[in-house]
Amino acid sequence: MVTSAASSNLFNERFFRNFLPKPASNTLEWGYLAPDFQLPDITNGTLVKLSDYRGEQPVLLAFTRIFTEKNYCPFCFPHIKSLNENYEQFKNRGIEVLMITSTDERQSQIVVKDLSLKMPLLSDPSCRVFRNYKLGQALGAPLSAQFVLDKEGKLRYKHLFSFLDHNASVEKLLEQYN
Repeated sequence: MVTSAASSNLFNERFFRNFLPKPASNTLEWGYLAPDFQLPDITNGTLVKLSDYRGEQPVLLAFTRIFTEKNYCPFCFPHIKSLNENYEQFKNRGIEVLMITSTDERQSQIVVKDLSLKMPLLSDPSCRVFRNYKLGQALGAPLSAQFVLDKEGKLRYKHLFSFLDHNASVEKLLEQYN
């Protein structure tokens, strides 16, 4: 059940800015360097810069749709839970998982607590990074996507949201690092 506070938070500036459907138009190709960004990590209270991982460790960028702190995309919620449950598998292989959401910092803090997130949750309420990666949008939030980056920050695999194939499975993402 959605609380009235969560409902009122749904219809905000971000919702209206992302309301009209726009398909993903990402053209990042295999072997290209992923665009850099800097966002606050709500889980650890730090600032994360993607380029800080270059030369250090591979990264999985998991862009996800969370409408408010209590309203999740029905396709993304199971994916968020699966990534969180399998976070140790990524860490054991030396891979950092950076989950990126368009919820604001307050909403994101509630998500971290409610879902007991272990992985970093990066907050991008302006949707600047979502737009830079050209992920598209629909019904009030940017679309989800996953980008597998090697140790040098170069793309090895990407999965863009579609209604036929919502998110890449944990197994599919892990096999990209073999």
